[in-house]
Order: sequence, then C-alpha cells, then structure tokens
Amino acid sequence: SGHTVVAVFLGLILFFGFLNNLIVLILFCKFKTLRNPVNMLLLNISISDMLVCISGTTLSFASNIRGRWIGGDHACRWYGFVNSCFGIVSLISLAVLSYERYSTLTLCHKRSDDYRKALLAVGGSWIYSLVWTVPPLLGWSSYGIERAGTSCSVRWSSESAESTSYIICLFIFCLVVPVTVMMYCYGRLLYAVKQVSSCLLSPCR
Repeated sequence: SGHTVVAVFLGLILFFGFLNNLIVLILFCKFKTLRNPVNMLLLNISISDMLVCISGTTLSFASNIRGRWIGGDHACRWYGFVNSCFGIVSLISLAVLSYERYSTLTLCHKRSDDYRKALLAVGGSWIYSLVWTVPPLLGWSSYGIERAGTSCSVRWSSESAESTSYIICLFIFCLVVPVTVMMYCYGRLLYAVKQVSSCLLSPCR
C-alpha cells in the first residue's frame, strides 16, 4: 500500500512536471519576446526539470508500481546520477538567477542583452553539477538503491571514509552554498523594497 501511494504521487509529479515544463518550452519557442538572457536561466531550469521527469521519475514510478526496483545495477547508477545532476543544475541556476535579480535591482547594473554571460551561466551550472555528480561513478562514494528499494541515489547510509567525505562536500557545495546565495540576495532585495516603501510613505531625507 505504501508503494501504491508513492506511485500515485510520482505519477502526478511526472504528468504535471512534464506538462508544465513542456508548456514553458513551447512558449519560449513561440514568442520571441521571451528570448532574453534572464529567461535563458529559466529555460535551463525547465529543461533540467523535464529531464528529471523523463529519465528519473519514470523509473521510480514504474518501480513503485511493481514494489521493487525494476532496473539492474547500471540503471540504478544512471538513475542516481541523472537525478543528482539535473537537481543540482536547477539549484545552481536558481542561485545564479537570484544574484542576477539582486545585482540588477540593488547594484544599479543595467540589464544587458549580451547572451554570452547567460550562456556562460547555463554552461557553468552544468559543468559545476557534473563536477559533483561524476565522482561517485569513478569511485568517490557510489550510487545505490535506497532503503525503500524503489529508487537510487548516493549511498547516504554508508559510513566509509570516501562516502562520508563526499556527502559532506556535496552538502556544503551543492546545498549550503547555493541556498546561502539565494537567502542573501533575496534578503537584500526584501530590505531594498522595504526602504523604497518607507520612502514612499514618508518623505526621505
């Protein structure tokens, strides 16, 4: 029954996640006004999320219907790798996007139509993600079946020195750092909005 409930939720995530991101891609292709450097980051997030739905969620969904992992060891490593890779790409893209909003609105940087920076940010997010998701394929930790038995990821429960060091680095550089950047940037934006609001409500000196 537990696997059935999870399968239902994964099915909904798979359907709506794929559909919503597909709509974003269609709109981006149809309307030229949406093709600007900032939206390149949003497009990158949509692509990575859609790839998670196609290459990751489908396997987990099918495995929960069967009540066990239906793929072999190679499929397990692939599943763990792509989910980690695409997830980190989305998170790094969100961090870069938050900094772009912060720099544009608070540092008085003019919005640039130069696509080079946007493409560098997109490419950088993929390279950064690969730097942290390829090592388990090469021996620094590994990807394996999770305790539920229907999905795979980094071996979080392993107590070996290699796995422990990798998990610590992954936690710091792929979660703490981007989340800290987002918290700082949006915190500064919120502070700037409050300052503007106070100036509108009362004369500023």
